[in-house]
Amino acid sequence: MKLLVRLIEARNIPATGPNGYGDPYVKLKLGKQKFRSTVVKKRTDPTWCEEFTFKVEDLKEELIVSVLDEDKYFNHDHVGQIKVPIINVFEAKDQSLGTSWYKLHPINNGKKARNTECGEVLLTICFAQSSPADAPLVGDSEALLRKCPSTLHTSPSGTFSPARLEDPGATPPGPSKEDKSTFANRIANMFNKNVDSSPVGERDDPLPEHKSIFSAYSEEQSTSLSFEEVMRILEAKEQQQGGEIPDPLPGGVVLDQLYSLAPHELNSMIFSLDSSFWKSTADAVGSTDLQIGQWRVESSGASIKRVVSYTRAPTRIIKGVKGIEEQTYLKGDGKSFAVLASVDTPDAPYGKTFKAEVLYCITPGPMQLSGQPSARLVVSWRINFLQSTMMKGMIESGAKQGLKDNFEQYEKILSQVLKPVVVHDVASEKDKVLASLHAEHQSDWKLVVQYLMNLTVISAVALGFFIAAHIWLAMPGKTQGLEFVSLDLPDSVSEVMVSGVLVLIGKQTLELFSRFMHARMLKGSDHGIKARGDGWLLTVALIEGRSLIAAYSAGFSDPYVVFTCNGRKRMSSTKFQRLDPLWNEFFEYDAMDEPPSLLEVEVFGFSGPFAEAKSIGRAEINFLNSNFSELSDMWIPLGREMEFGCEPKLHVRIFLENTKGDDAVKDYTTKMEKMVGKKMKPRSTQTNAAFQKLFGLPPEEFLINDFNCNLKRKMPHQGRVFVSPRTVGFHSDIFGHKIKFFFLWEDVEDIQVIPPRLASMDIIIILKPRRGYDARHGARSQDAQGRLRFHFQSFVSSNLAHRTIMAVWRARALSPEQKARIAAEESAANDAQNGDEMVVESPRSQSAGDDEEPALDMPVVYSSVVSIPMGFLMEVFNGGGTEKSVMERAGCLDYFPEPWVPDKGEVWQRQVRYRFDDNLVSHYRGEVASSQKRCLLPGRRNGWLIEEVAAPHAFTLADCFTIHLKYVVESVASKSEGCSSIQVYVGISWVKPSCKHKKKIAKNIAANLQKRFRIISSALEKEYISGTTSYR
Repeated sequence: MKLLVRLIEARNIPATGPNGYGDPYVKLKLGKQKFRSTVVKKRTDPTWCEEFTFKVEDLKEELIVSVLDEDKYFNHDHVGQIKVPIINVFEAKDQSLGTSWYKLHPINNGKKARNTECGEVLLTICFAQSSPADAPLVGDSEALLRKCPSTLHTSPSGTFSPARLEDPGATPPGPSKEDKSTFANRIANMFNKNVDSSPVGERDDPLPEHKSIFSAYSEEQSTSLSFEEVMRILEAKEQQQGGEIPDPLPGGVVLDQLYSLAPHELNSMIFSLDSSFWKSTADAVGSTDLQIGQWRVESSGASIKRVVSYTRAPTRIIKGVKGIEEQTYLKGDGKSFAVLASVDTPDAPYGKTFKAEVLYCITPGPMQLSGQPSARLVVSWRINFLQSTMMKGMIESGAKQGLKDNFEQYEKILSQVLKPVVVHDVASEKDKVLASLHAEHQSDWKLVVQYLMNLTVISAVALGFFIAAHIWLAMPGKTQGLEFVSLDLPDSVSEVMVSGVLVLIGKQTLELFSRFMHARMLKGSDHGIKARGDGWLLTVALIEGRSLIAAYSAGFSDPYVVFTCNGRKRMSSTKFQRLDPLWNEFFEYDAMDEPPSLLEVEVFGFSGPFAEAKSIGRAEINFLNSNFSELSDMWIPLGREMEFGCEPKLHVRIFLENTKGDDAVKDYTTKMEKMVGKKMKPRSTQTNAAFQKLFGLPPEEFLINDFNCNLKRKMPHQGRVFVSPRTVGFHSDIFGHKIKFFFLWEDVEDIQVIPPRLASMDIIIILKPRRGYDARHGARSQDAQGRLRFHFQSFVSSNLAHRTIMAVWRARALSPEQKARIAAEESAANDAQNGDEMVVESPRSQSAGDDEEPALDMPVVYSSVVSIPMGFLMEVFNGGGTEKSVMERAGCLDYFPEPWVPDKGEVWQRQVRYRFDDNLVSHYRGEVASSQKRCLLPGRRNGWLIEEVAAPHAFTLADCFTIHLKYVVESVASKSEGCSSIQVYVGISWVKPSCKHKKKIAKNIAANLQKRFRIISSALEKEYISGTTSYR
């Protein structure tokens, strides 16, 4: 016989935690069989709605139900328990005790209980021959059951239960014998908890599971129907309940493809019972014993599912194992479909600790150019761990590779049966919107009549004709008073007043004409210009405005709109005398390396060519707080409310797309590697998904790096700083006290670095006034202007954290002029003031009395005159074959110079990367990332100045210093034709002043660089003499 126990809820559970709440869960025991429910966090009235099945062998046994409170660090607290004799259930009517509240009693362990009132628990207890659905209910249990969630956690025979059976035959990881009331056993229990007390793995981001409470046990409640009838039932259910397509699972997307057919046809081909798709897929991947069950409608349409079983093909490492896949429809409204497949492989290594979940989403795709519909199939996955295991990383990596291989075959089979849709064969939503925009066209004469037909202009024209007629009819008068020939002054007060009125009317008329002509010339030249380049493309469609504010006293405005993103502006045309203008214009921004953060929108009222434009409203669009569907059609409030509750707003449609795909992340990471000077590995899909979920960021945001540090406030908080292309965030969770915030790089005004006192530097990030207030709870202080200061300290890797934060800030938030201020330019700033002396004499440190920091001391380490023309000598800096061959001879392996690009003025810059062997720069092998700038020598000297900052890494003490080099290459006129001189200055900037062995390191660098330059000079002379390289 089987005993069924339904655990519904509890009430009045005493709180054992300091916060006034508890984390209750329930343990059930019958003989040697034990079950454990899930933990309900921070509740004193928890609800479970779970079922458990026991095998009854002796009617004299008792069912023990214990309620405990989970403790994260010590033994769990016992709240209370009840004991139900099995014989009472057997002798009851219909062998069922019904649904009743049971009062919990303190556990009698020889000590006086702290709480005599332990609360109550609601249970349904019956034998299997009496259906649980027919169990009699007591009191208000029916209402309580209706409150239960639809998700069922069944006994271990079910597939979705996180509750775990404690097998008496298995050896627990803790003590093997019964715990005795000894001090030693109590200490052991505190640190070696058995399986019964270990926390149960919980789902992260659970998907809705349409399960009836007793569907696992009552076969009478499920019905087998044809696939068409199942779809009709599903559509009827969707019409009543509705719902959205679930987001892709956090493990990643393994298939994303468009197919040339309607969504319901693709759904029928994949999931109908008559389809041969699953058999073809099984044959392709080598699976055998395929059995496909029928779709079953359970609990009057509450859930629609089927079971597919197969034996997976063996590999070189794992033998063939049986897989059981339970497929459940989450959505199906005739247009969109979602199916969740839970795959159970109990025979696989560690197979009982996890389940693989695969989500199939079928949605309507864009209409093809031929007019045919398309369907989009997106398949994503995740691993749901039922219990903790040390092999989590290995299981995830193995599952990822296996799913990738299987769905490659999956896609091939679909491509053989269906026609995949190429992207350029479909018209995107953006193209449809832009094609539908037609700017309002008005003739110039119509605008003239509309704009200039007012009382001022009409009066001015009438007065003009009147004055012309008067001049024609009047006779010239004689001069009198202070008048003279060609100067006729007013002769009375009335004439003075008339002259003043005429001047004012003329002035207003001229201003109207001037404003109209300049506004017509301001037609918004940015409209319709196509974006250039690959990367993140931003397109803004300006549709219309509503209830705009009048810019001048006449009650009208001549509005135009300015959009600003990443310092680039786009301006619309001017609409005359409109408060509800219609634009229908679109603007595109050139491709950006990283997605934008903010789009600033400001509406101006045109006030003429010489007057300053008046702002009549502005707003900001934060791309991190808006998804693509919201951006595609939105009304933007302009922040001002007019009379009668009317709020000015703009109607825009914004489209943001990435033309590089996955290469965008790789390219950005490569750029950061050059700026940071260290190899950076892109984070995994799971890590990025967890980062996005933690801070609520959109899916296009990815993690660059994170660092362990302290957030300094009144009390320091240990946590981690997360750096991404658009944000910097902090998260801390110490003993339940959580701190979480993030702000944009565009909000950062300055970053200050406090030199290390013991082992780590402090980084202070200062925001712009009145920006980043959502993160003010993490700020150290706030000044009178509203600037927030965030103080981070005690970095584990302070040098890498500083270089990464500065590199991302410079790349993201600084203007082009500020970005040019790199370390090489900063180190040479003081020397540049000395003009010619900077390349002739060794730069000197400033006196101790100066207020400025001392300049870097750069002595000459190599000086020579070679019989090579200066032009050929400069080939070693031009990035051609000569440079690569010469530098490789000098020990610079894998030498990769980038092309020279203009910086500002006549200065050019580039980046260089290479590896060096164990004979140069260091006695260890390592890597170097350097930045070079070159310009002509000042004055009339014929030559070049090259400055270089080299950041070594990948060897011991590499993060302690950077190497600064200056090359002065000059043609020697006093010698025979074809000679030139080269001088090399070397300085060392110590990033960590506390580094030991400074003199030894500096001596080693200088000696090895001298050796390198001698090899370079010798190799160049051989190249020039042999003529292997053409010289022009």
